[in-house]
Amino acid sequence: MKRSTPLFSRRKIVKTVAAATLALSTGLLGANFAIAAPGELEKEDLKFGFIKLTDMAPLAVAYEKGFFEDEGLYVTLEAQANWKVLLDGVIGGELDGAHMLAGQPLGATIGFGTKADIITAFSMDLNGNAITVSNDIWQQMKPNIATENGKPVHPISASALKPVVEKYLDEGKPFNMGMVFPVSTHNYELRYWLAAGGIHPGYYAPHKGDVSGMIDAEALLSVTPPPQMPSTMEAGTIYGYCVGEPWNQQAVFKGIGVPVITDYEIWKNNPEKVFGVSKTWADKNPNTHIAVVKSLIRAAAWLDANSNANRPEAVKILSQSNYVGADYDVIANSMTGTFEYEKGDKRDVPDFNVFFRHNATYPYFSDAVWYLSQMRRWGQIAEPKTDEWFMDIAKQVYRPDIYAVAAKELIAEGKLDAKDFPDFATETGFKPAQTEFIDNITFDGTKPNDYLNQFPIGLKGDDVIK
Repeated sequence: MKRSTPLFSRRKIVKTVAAATLALSTGLLGANFAIAAPGELEKEDLKFGFIKLTDMAPLAVAYEKGFFEDEGLYVTLEAQANWKVLLDGVIGGELDGAHMLAGQPLGATIGFGTKADIITAFSMDLNGNAITVSNDIWQQMKPNIATENGKPVHPISASALKPVVEKYLDEGKPFNMGMVFPVSTHNYELRYWLAAGGIHPGYYAPHKGDVSGMIDAEALLSVTPPPQMPSTMEAGTIYGYCVGEPWNQQAVFKGIGVPVITDYEIWKNNPEKVFGVSKTWADKNPNTHIAVVKSLIRAAAWLDANSNANRPEAVKILSQSNYVGADYDVIANSMTGTFEYEKGDKRDVPDFNVFFRHNATYPYFSDAVWYLSQMRRWGQIAEPKTDEWFMDIAKQVYRPDIYAVAAKELIAEGKLDAKDFPDFATETGFKPAQTEFIDNITFDGTKPNDYLNQFPIGLKGDDVIK
């Protein structure tokens, strides 16, 4: 039976006023933004999709700890077969929202693959991925890697892999690697790492009907669903992959591969997943959307509270078969602040998974611009674009205005503190220029074309694949 919520509770009144304020301040009243009657959510019964990865944790925690119910929401969480099925479910209305790759709402909005208007008002996490290679490839890389006290020095550059790739090419063998989706963080991180080490990961040419991403490639990247990564590598179909947890640590536990670098080492505190909804759904259900974002913010805060003190409980939740379904020890290997590279080489990486600190939940425009810059770099955006175009798309898709309403409600209700959030009065949505990339190239989200011009490998300026 559903728990009843008093019609004119203080929480509901705050919610309705906040939604009305948001609508007036953003002009959404003229864009199908229907304010519910006082005390009403437009929709209470919701179904959200996710992929079996540890970074779906805010959804699981919001459900298991009762944060959804606190907001009057009755949520069903449903694992999806792959990222395309998940996106199609949100577009078609079978899902009210979903755990998404950060590039999915952007890719859909610009029409790469599926065309649809998807928005996000909540960033689910920072970091959380790694690149793993097979044992055989690792043995071939090791002579090219510096050691200290008998252990490899990290971060490991793809320059250590380059001679291995060149050997395969000289022998006429394709060097195959896996990533999870063409607009995934994993695709862009793997490409970034390879290119920084002098290995060309290939171009897309959608204007020519070529969406393989393998034009001029020295390493061939193809899509493999996350849970299938270890077995696909074990079978020899791919020699390595970039994926989220627990599928890198699974390779270590199975003794079939070695993670060589985490995404934290490729780009410190990079955005990873978002919670996405269709724009039509958001316009139709503004109060409900704010309630969902509030629940997820609370879940993220719980996950990072007291220096990750709740992580063991979170790992227990995620290990359930209806969520991630991997062994407790496999998930705990990264979720509790450590990461194991070679078997036995476990190191402290307290920020491998970040859900709340460092303003992880805030949907920065600059994060969106970075993804769009990588789409342009590798040809998914085939034609040159102005800096203004990048800004316009970022602001269509990433919605910090909605996030701010949810956060301010939580502050007013005493559930979280203002110091836990950006200063909404002065926040621009653009992070200061970021320098902590493996290739030491600086990213300024307000100047995407200047950023692209710095890369020796990749499209820039007026470049178009002929």
